[in-house]
Amino acid sequence: MSLTIPGFAHIRLPGAGGVELAAAVGGSGSPVVLLHGFPQTHLMWRHVAERLADEHTVICPDLRGYGASGKPTATDPDVYAKRTMAADVVTLAAALGHERFALIGHDRGALVAFRAGLDHPETITHLGILDIVPTLDMWNVLHGASAAVGYHLFLMAQPPGLPEAMIAGSADAFFGSFLDAWANDPTAMPEEVRAEYLRASASAVTSIVADYRASAGIDVVHDQADLDAGSQLAMPVTVVQQDWGAQLGYDAAGVWKTWAPDLDHRLTRAGHFMAEEAPDEITAAIQDLLAR
Repeated sequence: MSLTIPGFAHIRLPGAGGVELAAAVGGSGSPVVLLHGFPQTHLMWRHVAERLADEHTVICPDLRGYGASGKPTATDPDVYAKRTMAADVVTLAAALGHERFALIGHDRGALVAFRAGLDHPETITHLGILDIVPTLDMWNVLHGASAAVGYHLFLMAQPPGLPEAMIAGSADAFFGSFLDAWANDPTAMPEEVRAEYLRASASAVTSIVADYRASAGIDVVHDQADLDAGSQLAMPVTVVQQDWGAQLGYDAAGVWKTWAPDLDHRLTRAGHFMAEEAPDEITAAIQDLLAR
């Protein structure tokens, strides 16, 4: 049995194309959807979700390809395109009776949230982004030796076969290395939670790689088309991230301003897993966003 958020109901509903999504749902009030990152599940939101549930209906899905959600075979690039995964989220929320909702994403979930904001501006009322830049910009800011921090992006961008075999052959070491390297406060991730992330990731190697492979292909195509068209996010946007701009030599707030005219850009001293390391800070940022 997968670990889930205490006090939340665990449901299963179809997403886009009928792919079954697992989600934890709790609280009452205006809806907020929280999307997890890599290599995690919806469980990463446990602290923030419980805080938000005092005033909101909080929906925490496992993304397609992750956790307890369906893991369809990537028969074509669209299967794990962020456009498809965004449609999953909109479909799930509608099935729960929410035609409009706030959307917050971390890491991979933030890429899905970004795409949802562009594709479904009539649905997403507020957009929160934790620790990414959009896919197109991500590839553009990775240069030289500093790009080694994102070696996994290049590994999983390779054609099907070798990446999956390499990762599956040392799954715990591979996924565990990110849990260790990206956390400023390892105590924020108890051993049973870490074990759940490793178990869930090891059982989803093929679909996780397919998700990343899409970000080296079709997701770039979609972002470039929106950039060329001058598309922007119409809703209030809050971005919280580590100071990647200083580390990799680019203007992170400037990158986001291109996409989000109504932007609140914040830097955090927490590590990548900020919703677990600094839940009060992240909850406050989300509450501030929802008040705009």
